[in-house]
Amino acid sequence: MTNREQSLEDRSYVVVGGTTGLGLSAARALVAQGAAVVVVGRSAESARAAEQTLGERARAVVGDATDGSVSEAAVAEAVKRGGRLDGLYHVAGGSGRKHGDGPLHEVTAEGIDFTLSLNLGSMILSNRAAVQRFQTQGGGGVILNMGSVLGYSPSAKFFATHVYAAAKSAIVGYTRSVAAYYAADNIRANVIAPALVETPMAQRAAQDDTIQAFIKTKQPLDGGRIGRPEDLDDAAVFLLGPGSAFVTGQVLAVDGGWTVSEGQLPEGVDGG
Repeated sequence: MTNREQSLEDRSYVVVGGTTGLGLSAARALVAQGAAVVVVGRSAESARAAEQTLGERARAVVGDATDGSVSEAAVAEAVKRGGRLDGLYHVAGGSGRKHGDGPLHEVTAEGIDFTLSLNLGSMILSNRAAVQRFQTQGGGGVILNMGSVLGYSPSAKFFATHVYAAAKSAIVGYTRSVAAYYAADNIRANVIAPALVETPMAQRAAQDDTIQAFIKTKQPLDGGRIGRPEDLDDAAVFLLGPGSAFVTGQVLAVDGGWTVSEGQLPEGVDGG
């Protein structure tokens, strides 16, 4: 494969949840590689800021990802701009802690519905829009879904949101099922699974000195630190691009060592 074949020039992508955090960082990396990108965000303000950041090769669609028509509109915009859809990266999701997610004995009905809709339901809707477009245009395509190490490597003391963990675990089984079903159509689907990354969602943990002391041992790479959005960019570009054309149904953890490290509770902190 030549360098030209590895590039993303003349390719068109949708990034759902692409106006802030991990999604915006990935969209910036895709644009830097020559791709045209449509990002989806919930607020007009973040959409305008993203367009200014990403430049003329990007457009933003404003809407809630739990509304299937929003992803459909984003896919249509990507096709309008690029002539086809080459890939979709679903990043949108987040904590349901404020809506009643938490340890199982405290979980509320609202916490269940909100967290599953935000993290799993919205993904199924965006993926459906992408697959329908891939089928219409032919030639395959790629889906990359945002998972989390909490879906299979829990942290009982500091990250006990059990509905969120259920959603992120389900994303793996769901994505692999999609990958298996559509492989013969050259439609690929993979998951990228970060540990704790500094995003708007992660402010509770990022600003807690006790949690940060734990993270230093749980994510020991690069001196032991919280992740940065750009830590995931190269992995996302690879999994969305032609270099991963023979990869489907896989989960790539970009986690600073989370899944292979014990993580030590700071002295005086009860692990119960």
